[in-house]
Amino acid sequence: MLAIADTLISDEVVTQRFTCHVEACKAACCVEGDMGAPLEEDEIRILDQIYPELEPFLTEAGKQAIAEQGKWVLDTDGDWSTPTIAGRECAYAHYDDKGILKCGIEQAWEAGKVSFRKPISCHLYPIRVKKHETFTAVNYHHWHICEPGCALGEKLGTPVYRFLKDALITRFGAEWYAELEVLVAYQSRQKEGS
Repeated sequence: MLAIADTLISDEVVTQRFTCHVEACKAACCVEGDMGAPLEEDEIRILDQIYPELEPFLTEAGKQAIAEQGKWVLDTDGDWSTPTIAGRECAYAHYDDKGILKCGIEQAWEAGKVSFRKPISCHLYPIRVKKHETFTAVNYHHWHICEPGCALGEKLGTPVYRFLKDALITRFGAEWYAELEVLVAYQSRQKEGS
């Protein structure tokens, strides 16, 4: 485990190899599971503000789900998340012509319509961040749907923290990420010396 300020980073964030292989998994993380994408409190306000710019990038079913449930929902655990279409895919997602789920929020961002890329939980996946009273846990999340991404990461030799560099910088900042790289290099030298 590594520690930076008030964050504790599990070893798997460094040791697990991962490179998202969306052609193989079809972005199953946007449809599988028991709820939509987890949201931070500031993200629910952002979704409220930018929703008019997102609508052209959403499906009719997604817009209907949002009209019925709201732009975000509060789950039974008291956590915020995106609404889903009939308990399945995220209401902000849609399938492309190859059957791959695409994020309408990210497509609006790519088109320059909004400055918000997508929920940080999506940007960071398969890393999950959990705030505790005195620290924030940064963990690798195991899920069978990511097996193609693990295989590709292994083939390319890409640790999950490197694949998610931009997302980690977005969430924790460039200084935090630079310190992570220093700690990883130090840890690697320690292992080589033993």
